[in-house]
Amino acid sequence: MLLRQLEYLVALARERHFARTADACYVSQPSLSAAIRRLEHELDVPIVRRGRRYEGLTPEGTVVLAWAHRILAERDGLRQELSELGDGLTGTLRLGVIPTALPVASLLTTPFCESHPRARVSIASLSSAEITHGLAEFELDAAMTYLDDDTLRGLRRLPLYEERYVLLTPVDGPLATASTARWAQAAALPLCLLGPRMRNRRIMDECFAADGAVATPAIESDSVAGLYAQLPGSRWSSVISHAWLYMFGVPEGMRVVPLDGPAHAPRVGLVTGPDDPPSVLAGALLTVAGEAGVRQALDALLRTYLAGQG
Repeated sequence: MLLRQLEYLVALARERHFARTADACYVSQPSLSAAIRRLEHELDVPIVRRGRRYEGLTPEGTVVLAWAHRILAERDGLRQELSELGDGLTGTLRLGVIPTALPVASLLTTPFCESHPRARVSIASLSSAEITHGLAEFELDAAMTYLDDDTLRGLRRLPLYEERYVLLTPVDGPLATASTARWAQAAALPLCLLGPRMRNRRIMDECFAADGAVATPAIESDSVAGLYAQLPGSRWSSVISHAWLYMFGVPEGMRVVPLDGPAHAPRVGLVTGPDDPPSVLAGALLTVAGEAGVRQALDALLRTYLAGQG
């Protein structure tokens, strides 16, 4: 059995199409098919359901695929550990990040790259479900995501910060002079919020409901950057996580108002895959994260903005 055969199988399960898989692996389609058939012959089991086109994996193929992910992950881990013994850690850290944590990902990636200048980082913006799948299938080394997800049980988790929700509102709006506001008051404003499919928005909707209100935003966005793009102009208000201030700050003509009343404090943290111990790259990121002081940095930034408003 060759590692290349396992790589082809992983790529085929991902692409679900022989021609696309061959292109992704830079081989001809006949070479790809021959490699998969040799793997089936060596293991003496059918792996791929074949018809006029790719029809998925057999039950035996699903088992082989799971082992392929593990074996290739171990191969990568070996390379990383050997590189650390040489001129320093090399390889590419595959980091999944939920969209609402992307604004603060640099608090980990920058010190990681400074500590390991020969290593690289590949960041993918993914949903919570995609992150869980990516970790389970060894497609990710680590992820920044919400920690209150039951699908993460059994995985190594390191809390980074709790989301604190604040209101961004025009300086000449109804709450321009308020020192704090309730969720129900925020719901009455012309709002721009993340879309309802976003986990962060669903958490906020629970907070509005707990204060007896329903938010009906005039504008919804599927990204934090798209939301912020709507705010300048002194018309819209928005409820945001304080972590977004790290990247986007407070738009001109707006101020930050802390929200009182019912509120969850969902935790965002760093999660690594099921391998134990974690891969060398994931272990190095855990070390950096433990020293980064993300929570303290974000809380201090929020205090600075509030103090600057008097």
